[in-house]
Amino acid sequence: MRLHRNARLTPIAREAAVLRVLGGESRRRVAGAVGASHATIGKWVRRYQGEGQQGLQDRSSAPHRRPRKTRAPIERRIEKLRRRRRLTGRAIARILKMAVSTVSAVLRRLGLGRLKHLEPKKPALRYEWPHAGDLIHIDVKPLSRFVRPGHRIEGRGKRPRSEGAGWEYVHVCVDDHSRVAYAEIFPDQKGPTCARFLRRAVRWLGRRGVPVRRVMTDNAKAYTDAFVWREAVEDLGIQKHLTTRYYRPQTNGKAERFIKTLIYEWAYGRKYQSSSHRARALPSWLKHYNQERPHGGIGYEPPVSRIRD
Repeated sequence: MRLHRNARLTPIAREAAVLRVLGGESRRRVAGAVGASHATIGKWVRRYQGEGQQGLQDRSSAPHRRPRKTRAPIERRIEKLRRRRRLTGRAIARILKMAVSTVSAVLRRLGLGRLKHLEPKKPALRYEWPHAGDLIHIDVKPLSRFVRPGHRIEGRGKRPRSEGAGWEYVHVCVDDHSRVAYAEIFPDQKGPTCARFLRRAVRWLGRRGVPVRRVMTDNAKAYTDAFVWREAVEDLGIQKHLTTRYYRPQTNGKAERFIKTLIYEWAYGRKYQSSSHRARALPSWLKHYNQERPHGGIGYEPPVSRIRD
C-alpha cells in the first residue's frame, strides 16, 4: 500500500511515536510533538499492540463489504458485450435494462471506459542516427514577453503586462544522436530568421566537431517555401532537408521533448523579473543541459559525452 500523500507520519515515525507512548509519555504530548491528533496516536498504539510493525502501514479506505456493488456475473456480461460487440455504455444499459451510470461505472472499473482501450497500445517507434550530425531537429516555441512575473509564478490574478508585440520565439536545434542542443531567441519565426538560426546552429555544432548532414523541421512555410531557407541548406552543404509527417509531431519528437524540458526547467523553472531577464539566463541553462544534466535517452549521461566519444 502506498503512503497517503497527506499522511503526516511515515511508518517509521509512527513506530517512534508509539514507542514513546509505550515508554510512559502521554498521548497528547506525543501527538503535539509529531503534529497529529491524540486519537490518531491512540489508533497507531492499538494497531502496534495487536499486529506489530505491520499494523503501522497504510490501509485501503475501501469498505470491506459493498452490498450494492454490481454482481460479478452481470459485470462479466457487460465486459463481454463491450469486448465482443464493441457496444457503447448506453447500448449495453439498454440491453441489460440497467442504469447508464451503473454500466459506465463498471466499464471504468474494468479499464474499458473508452472504446480505444479495447485496442492494443501501439509500440513507440524509436530511432537514433548512428553519428552526431547525421540529423538535427529544428523547431520553434513562442513565449510571451512580460515586464513583471505573471500568474505562473505569482498565482492567478497576476497577469503579465505585454511588451512590444507581446511575443518572442525560441528557435531550438537538437542533434539526433547526442541530444546536444542549441537555442536562441528571435523576435519572429519568418523564413529569413529561420535561415539565420540554421546557419548559426550549424556553425555552433561545427565548432564542436559535429558536421551536419541532414536537418528535420515541421511543414511550416518558413521551412518549406522560403527561398532563403533552401539557400542556407544548400550553402551549408546539408545533404537533405526532411519534414515531419502531417499531424504527426512525434516525427520531430526529440525537438518536441527538448522544448518541454526547456519550458519547465528554464522558462518557468525560476522566477524572472522580465522576459529580458529570462533571455539572459538561457545560455547558462543550455550549458548546464549539454554538459551536466543527465539525459534519460542516452543512459543518463550528459549530451556532450556523446560528442567526446
